[in-house]
Amino acid sequence: MKTESKSAPSHLTKLAEGARQGRVSRREFVNLSIAAGLTAATASGLWTTTAKSAPKRGGTFRYGIHDGNTADTHDPGTYVTRQMIVLAHQYRSYRTLIEPDGSLGPDLALEWTANQDATEWTFKLNPNASFHSGRAVTANDVVASMNHHRGEKTTSAAKALLTSVTDLVAQGDDVIVFKLDSGNADLPWLMTDYHFAICPANEDGTIDWQSGDGSGPYKIDDGEFGVGWRMTRHDGWHLEGAYFDKTEMLVLNDPNARQTALVTGDVDAVSLIELKTMALMQRNPNIVVENIPTAAAITLPMHCDTAPFDNVDVRNALKLAMNRDEIIEKIAFGAATKGNDFHHSPAQPYWPDDIPQREYDPDQAKSLLKKAGAEGLSVSLSTADSVYAGAVDMAVLYAEHAKAAGINIKVVREPNDGYYSDVWLVKPFTLVSWGARPTPDVMYTLAYKADAAWNESRWQNERFNELLLQAKAELDDTLRAEMYREMALLARDDGGTVIPFFNNWVYARNAKVQRGENIAASWELDGARGPSRWWFDE
Repeated sequence: MKTESKSAPSHLTKLAEGARQGRVSRREFVNLSIAAGLTAATASGLWTTTAKSAPKRGGTFRYGIHDGNTADTHDPGTYVTRQMIVLAHQYRSYRTLIEPDGSLGPDLALEWTANQDATEWTFKLNPNASFHSGRAVTANDVVASMNHHRGEKTTSAAKALLTSVTDLVAQGDDVIVFKLDSGNADLPWLMTDYHFAICPANEDGTIDWQSGDGSGPYKIDDGEFGVGWRMTRHDGWHLEGAYFDKTEMLVLNDPNARQTALVTGDVDAVSLIELKTMALMQRNPNIVVENIPTAAAITLPMHCDTAPFDNVDVRNALKLAMNRDEIIEKIAFGAATKGNDFHHSPAQPYWPDDIPQREYDPDQAKSLLKKAGAEGLSVSLSTADSVYAGAVDMAVLYAEHAKAAGINIKVVREPNDGYYSDVWLVKPFTLVSWGARPTPDVMYTLAYKADAAWNESRWQNERFNELLLQAKAELDDTLRAEMYREMALLARDDGGTVIPFFNNWVYARNAKVQRGENIAASWELDGARGPSRWWFDE
């Protein structure tokens, strides 16, 4: 079920990337370009342009990360902050990865195939992959790493993503077979989830996550959660990239400290900039600002099992009490796509674009509160600066909108450190930043499925869960799209999550830091892989 386009434009794009990576000689490039239909003169000119942008090795890349806590760990089942996510993509590997152009590509897995109903998937591993400790990555490591997220005793946040997996079988050192109780056409995409990093297997079938050993492009020299990490290129890295000799991650939760570090040259890139300064930063000739539309989202989940949010009319009143247009203008500075209270983005497949947009309507919100017997509603909303650039300001602006509906929202400014361990999933009304997921199935399984560890609104809807299982196994795209449309309506009209917008990734780098033609939209910093995909142009 893995397919590739054979069109000439796709071929030339891959050829150019090969030239930039240094894997294609000038003669090969010109000859293959002519075979694809270019003239000799055009092919030679294209080589000159392409070769100039070829990656260069060397140097120490320093970057500042927002959203890092002292309570973070190396356990992949606990990954949640940007510190853990970006770090994992540097020192650990996955089966598959999201390429800069948004397509699905290989990481540890060279290829993957499915049976006819997608209930069995076979992955073949790259024989050149090795851990930083020196030994080869084998199928047993993959099986143990996946089992870390399975079973009744697992504490992994990704448990819900693997409930359909009935068995994992290692066939020799380089083949793994996933057996499922129902079809899942998205399984190879699912393997890109940041929790599913591969760790060395112990003899008892558990994994060694504590040591920080991995098979990623960089190996850890030393570091401390909540402070920073120093890393060195892994000479046994099995893919392209890892152009820097060393990398240094600095946890900079404070937005002013983060931007000052970039402007003064103390770091070469930062994972998030203050949107209110975006235009000013763009005028700085020494800085490049990336503004990438994504399927990431800002959410405001309400615990549906806790009063007053256990009343659907109260939930919908709070959704109607937000002026999304003003929030996008004043908080996101236009770097966002308007949300509609269901967690399915226009950047994902099967987008239901015919569902009416929910608009700001304080009068209707008042009417719903009267129906619910909740007139004069007063609630607390928790947030923190590290969640999103302008998160606290957004909550304050929302509170102003809600006053017109007779709702009093008390904004609670929580500490940055520990927000995702002590506030999110704990307090009944919070503001949260979700990273981009490649398909609606992954997003809904993580955050809306009845038994998901990250069901942040504690929403339970029997019909939604039935459709989730059916859509996962449905191979007819038309039928699948109809199911996702119904799920979106259920989440919008019955669910417990306000979604103001899908936020762009807005981050910045020094102009001397170069990247490829495309840039991934899955996470900040080029899909959390910028430290291994980028290089210095000097």
